[in-house]
Formats: sequence, structure tokens, C-alpha cells
Amino acid sequence: MQQFAAAEQLAAEALRASRTDAAAISILARALLAQNRGGEAIAPLEKAARRGNDPGIETLLAAALSGAGRRAEAIEQLRRTAARRPPFLPAFQELAGQLAKAGRLDEAIAAIESGVALAPEAIDLQVDLARLHLAQNQRGKARAILSRAREAAPGRPEILTELARVLLLDGEYASAADTYRLALAHRPDDALTRADLAACLFEMGERAAGDANLRSALRGSPGLLGRATHALAASSHGRFFFRPSAVAKFLQGEPV
Repeated sequence: MQQFAAAEQLAAEALRASRTDAAAISILARALLAQNRGGEAIAPLEKAARRGNDPGIETLLAAALSGAGRRAEAIEQLRRTAARRPPFLPAFQELAGQLAKAGRLDEAIAAIESGVALAPEAIDLQVDLARLHLAQNQRGKARAILSRAREAAPGRPEILTELARVLLLDGEYASAADTYRLALAHRPDDALTRADLAACLFEMGERAAGDANLRSALRGSPGLLGRATHALAASSHGRFFFRPSAVAKFLQGEPV
């Protein structure tokens, strides 16, 4: 949080010198949003949006409106911004995200699909579309999109992790584990991906390797204790503990 507070201070100083500095307004808004103070960003963003024709400012304004509990206004703003040409792709992503948070998954999918139709080469939109299909348990659609995205951008870890998740849910544990390993080759410190790899290994009966990966994940991110506990308990070849303290001791390599 300290870096966001510092960014807020620097942006505020820049705005004292020039109140119309769009870059400073953008930095200020992002810093406030990161500190869950989106409501404070609305006024400067509204002024900047009225002065200019900047889809980035408009998209930030929508995020600030949503953060202040004004999601309906945020969605309407994003629909207007997404209608711009040339298209501003982050507006489609933000619109889909807001619709998904409101439980309107079909509309969220339609929003991303409209963006993909305008920019079929946009890998980020394809990954977002796959995630939305996965949220509706449409794993076949998600897999097809992610497989095409992987061919177009084979080194993108986020594609690999999402594809591995589909494979895991489909019970293809060996393929999922191989795909998680490829993702970890690009991001070896990704603790969540390592925990998901451990879940695959447990399902494959490789308990020692699963334990080792869970312990490694927890060392890198202690906040993953709940995820690690689930991986241990949910697997058909995992482990069950009656006390949370026993799980923590086990994952730290201590006697239980």
C-alpha cells in the first residue's frame, strides 16, 4: 500500500502544477482505486472526461464509479466507451468484468465476444472469454479458445495456467500437470500455480511430489494456507487433518 500512497502524493503534486494533466489524473485515480478509495477519484476523472476524448480516462471513471457502489452508471459509461472506434480494448474487459460481478455472465461473454470480433488477435480478450466460459462450466468452449490462444502465443503463462485448470477439471491430471510445469518454467515463483500442480500430483497418486510442491508454494506465499489445505483434503489421494494447526505443521515439515 505504501507505493500507492506515494504514487498518490506524486500525482497530487503534479496536479497542483497543472490541473489538466491527464497522465497525473490517471496515476492519481489508479492509486486511489488500489487503496479502495475509488469514490475520491470520481470528481477529477469526470472533469478530465468532459475536457477530453480519452477512452482510458473514461474506463478509469467507470472503475471508480463501481468502486463507489454505482455499478449501473459504470456499466453505462463502459458501454459508451466500448462503442468508440477505433476500439479501446480495456473498456471491453472492464465492461465484462463489471457485468460478471453483477452476475450477468451471458452479457459479459457477449461484451468480450464483441471485442474479439473487432480485434481477433487480442490474446488478453481471448483469455478473458475462456475464463467467463469456465465460470459457466462450459469447459469445452474454454478449452477450444485456450488451445487456439496457446498456438498463437505459446509462451504466455496465463494461457497455460487456464488451460491446465480446464484439463484438471476434466480429470486429465497428467496433461494438466505437464501444462502447469510449462507455466512454472516461465514463472517459477507463482505459488498458486504450484499449489494447483500439487493438486494434480495428488490425483495421480504422487503424494511425495505433491507435498513438496505444496510446501514450496506455502513458503513463497503463506496466505495460500487455505488453498493448500483444500488441495490436501479434496484429492482422492490427499490427506485430511482435524485441526488447522496440524495442517500448518505438516506443510512446514514439522512433526504432527
